[in-house]
Amino acid sequence: MPRPHVLLSAAVSIDGHLDDASPDRLLLSNAEDFDRVDALRADSDAVLVGGGTLRADNPRLLVNSPQRRAAREAAGRPGYPLKVTLSASGRLDAGLNFWHTGGAKLAYTTDAAAPALRAALAGAPGTEVVGLGGAVPLGAVLDDLGARGVRRLMVEGGGSVHTQFLAEGLADELQLAVAPLLVGQAAAPRFLSPAAYPGGPARRMRLLEARTVGDVVLLRYAPKESSDDHQ
Repeated sequence: MPRPHVLLSAAVSIDGHLDDASPDRLLLSNAEDFDRVDALRADSDAVLVGGGTLRADNPRLLVNSPQRRAAREAAGRPGYPLKVTLSASGRLDAGLNFWHTGGAKLAYTTDAAAPALRAALAGAPGTEVVGLGGAVPLGAVLDDLGARGVRRLMVEGGGSVHTQFLAEGLADELQLAVAPLLVGQAAAPRFLSPAAYPGGPARRMRLLEARTVGDVVLLRYAPKESSDDHQ
């Protein structure tokens, strides 16, 4: 089965941070941009975040608009996209919002960690745990999701997951919302980490779109394509 189309979605400060270093979540987007992200989720078959993001932010990852959920159901789709997470350690609290909201959930982990995680999540409705061997390779995750009929995958972080998708050349689209904020804290999480990205520092991605969403600037890129491919 074909792998899903992979869309990376993130909101960052002007200096490239996903959040600040405080215990409270820094809201980088505005109401209009949050609604844009809700529409992206509604258009996706699955939404993925890393285990670190689950632990740090405790997100629900829902389609919030009743109209969008109704439209999905009218088209014969579940009201909510499949929620997916990755955790090599398998140390994920069963009380997290992720497991108890929305529809079906899928957790990828190692074969060694899978039994304990299955036992921990036995009370979480609609949850499946999949062991992928001695690690959690993204290629195997995409192959398994494709076999499950997932055609559009939205990846919402965190930074290590975004870094891995881009470094391995597995992202088809990047949507980056740049907020008019400067975090300026060394301990604050960054959008990307150092990595050997395809093409190296001089390679220019193809820009698909740049537009304002309130006081946020949305940048859409095609990470697999270079700008000189279309000149």
